[in-house]
Amino acid sequence: MLLIESILVLAAVFMALTFPSVGSNWFEKLERRFSQLARQRTLSVVAVGLLALALRAALLPVLRIPEPIVSDEFGYLLQADTFTHARLTNPTHPMWIHFETFSVIHKPTYQCFAQPAQGLILAFGKVLFGHPFWGVWLSVGVMCAAICWMLQGWMSPGWALLGGFLAILRFGTFSYWANSYWGGAVGAIGGALVLGALPRIKRSQRVRDALLMALGLAILANSRPYEGLVFSLPVAVSLFAWMFGKESPAFKVTFRRIVAPLCLLLTLAAIATGYYFWRVTGSPFRMPYQVERETYGTGQYLLWQSPKPLPSYRHADLQNDFVNGEQPRYKVWRTALGFAYFSVEKVYLIWDFYIGPALTLPLLMLFFVLPYGFTIRDIGKSARFMSLTMFVLLAGLLAELYSFPHYASPGTGLILFLILSAMRRLRVWQWRGASSGLSIVRAVVTICLFTFTLGAFAGPLHLPVPENKAPAWHQRGPNILGRAGVLSQLSQALGPQVVIVRYKPRRIPDREWVYNSADIDNSRIVWARDMGPVRNQELIQYFSTRRAWLLEADEKPPTLYPYTAAIATSQDVHEHLSSFR
Repeated sequence: MLLIESILVLAAVFMALTFPSVGSNWFEKLERRFSQLARQRTLSVVAVGLLALALRAALLPVLRIPEPIVSDEFGYLLQADTFTHARLTNPTHPMWIHFETFSVIHKPTYQCFAQPAQGLILAFGKVLFGHPFWGVWLSVGVMCAAICWMLQGWMSPGWALLGGFLAILRFGTFSYWANSYWGGAVGAIGGALVLGALPRIKRSQRVRDALLMALGLAILANSRPYEGLVFSLPVAVSLFAWMFGKESPAFKVTFRRIVAPLCLLLTLAAIATGYYFWRVTGSPFRMPYQVERETYGTGQYLLWQSPKPLPSYRHADLQNDFVNGEQPRYKVWRTALGFAYFSVEKVYLIWDFYIGPALTLPLLMLFFVLPYGFTIRDIGKSARFMSLTMFVLLAGLLAELYSFPHYASPGTGLILFLILSAMRRLRVWQWRGASSGLSIVRAVVTICLFTFTLGAFAGPLHLPVPENKAPAWHQRGPNILGRAGVLSQLSQALGPQVVIVRYKPRRIPDREWVYNSADIDNSRIVWARDMGPVRNQELIQYFSTRRAWLLEADEKPPTLYPYTAAIATSQDVHEHLSSFR
């Protein structure tokens, strides 16, 4: 898909320079109708949100309800399951050592290690429609609508509506934000609310805009707290500079309409978040994430943090992933060469997910469009502020050990604003008296529509679609772990069951099977780690009414065997196959 889009970009440039008027009449008619819709601002926001929901629902035959695969997904699903049981957390299970896994803490309580926003979204979908995926679906629709609303505060309605449609095409359908439980849309919603409220506050000083900014900040604090803080710093500086500047109204007005409602809602959000932390960790000032890092982490997540001593592990699988996976990366990252390498890797991930070849074209064309002697002062205030905010956010991302596209999700609307600003300037550019810039802008949108269509029909067209654990806009979703197939096999057996999962010594990291629901004892299927015959027998005795299975998770395909003493002590299950067939 990247190759196809790159070829289309080159073809678009060639056509714009040689035949710029091709299709002009058709585009003009379409743009007039587009402008009519854009002038109705509220309707535009609603239309973008509903279209995002409709397209994702229409793609269900191609993109089915996803199977969780990444450890964070299972953590968020545990969180959602807990919330749907009207609890904030769960008591530690007496056999918790058998259930230790990634992205979950068991002490002092049993809960996901992450902030609660994504879990709340998944719980909402489960309560409302019966499955957590519908929470993902709703969050994507709200995200696209929020981005359109945010852009309306910074640019003309037509460009804002176009930005909303680009959000649908790039993030709302084939990206992992719409095809996993990993998150991304929630952080983008928070960032859009914060960024969209800023110009409105400066223009109108309405209480509702202050409340929307506070809501966005609360969402960021409960989804991407570190990145949200970094992203919000330039916004806070801009807001304070305006409040105490010459163009600001009297302080009484700003305090009553802006400061007071914003601080009130943020205080309530802080109390609610602190209460959640207290129930999960025992302290309102201790995040579940801190507990997880103290229990299992071997490296620090931020560049300026000092190295920490190695924790003790009860399972070789966990130790292998953290010690042999995380620690070497941490040590290399703290070297100058390693930092440079990982910085390039992070920038590429952001480009691959948020921009791609088609949206890179208007950015590159700025070098030809901008006049000679152009300086930063020639850029408008809005573009300067957005560029500075993007720089601050990128600097914050480079200071993290790991980076996935959803880490930068607060800046989704910001990135689209910069791309649209480039397209707006490119639109008036002429080459040898012809409207080549307008032709390129139209081609960019057409290419995005074309690649979206290719994605929808990739299966029938037999197009190779890359799949990995962090798919970009042009990808269809993560690989299938196989857990759903094993669950289907287990569902055919009668009664409750316990599955002991055995891994090979060298296994693919982040392909974890041991995840349980909030109420382990009342779950039909319980998943546990292989701890050897003696410890396994303790678990089987605890669950004496359940049928016990051994799962060889790293076989292809993963294979279930009835658990017996002989198979428990065997290092090669295949020696005992004849006994169980």
